[in-house]
Amino acid sequence: MSRKRQAPNAGPDGPSHSLGPAEATPVVSASGETAAVATFEALESTDLVAQVTDRLARAICEGRLVPGQRLVEAALARQLGISRAPVREAARRLEQRGLLVAHPRRGFFVRDFSLEEIDDLYGLRIALERYAAELACARATEDDLNRLQAQLDLLLRLAQAGAVADLVEEDLRFHLLFCKASGNRKLFKLFHEIAGEIRMIIVLIGQVYDDPNRIAETHRPLIEALAARDAARLDAEVDHHIRVGWREVRRFFAERGAPQTRDPAQQIPETAPRRGTSESEESGI
Repeated sequence: MSRKRQAPNAGPDGPSHSLGPAEATPVVSASGETAAVATFEALESTDLVAQVTDRLARAICEGRLVPGQRLVEAALARQLGISRAPVREAARRLEQRGLLVAHPRRGFFVRDFSLEEIDDLYGLRIALERYAAELACARATEDDLNRLQAQLDLLLRLAQAGAVADLVEEDLRFHLLFCKASGNRKLFKLFHEIAGEIRMIIVLIGQVYDDPNRIAETHRPLIEALAARDAARLDAEVDHHIRVGWREVRRFFAERGAPQTRDPAQQIPETAPRRGTSESEESGI
């Protein structure tokens, strides 16, 4: 690919990648006078910031950048062969998504979680998915059910192959599809906004599960209840599925020394095990 000419006024962090240099092209106006109109080279087809954002997000969610690790902008820019400006903008985007945090005069760090933040995130998640379940019972189409079943089949194949990292990623996609089946775009948007934080958490927690097949199988009752249009059963299944995962996540982060930051007397509301199962047989994320 030929390199486009850079604008003469480059910023302090390197050349601009937005517009090329202006050139004067003569045109004839309605009055018959010749005038010069500025034209520009085409915008670069590659969005550097989006690419950097995606690579950093993947590195965080795959555990290659660990919680608490500092993002060294200069080193990353050198590795990617770009200026620091796209790296800094990508970091800002990931800060907005909750994957990075900024410390004054120290830079950006990979997000870690307190127990209070875990509770807030999972409390919101359970509210969104229970409402999604209520709506999906009335609105889900056969295509929605087929997509969920296909996703469960994929989870089972990944579990059999022992592909835990991919299993965790596709687990989250199952829940995104579940929320989409609600037909409520605002609800889906809200879930999508917290999906990055959920992904980061379940990547970490997924490392401690010794039975991937059990993780996959816990999604089957959700599809069965939805297919039966049994709103009460589906609400109970969703509540149980997420709350069991909530407790596992909380225990994992507590053992890593995550701060409480809230009255420890406030516990996660309990839910009864599903009929015919014991809590020790359940495992959801």
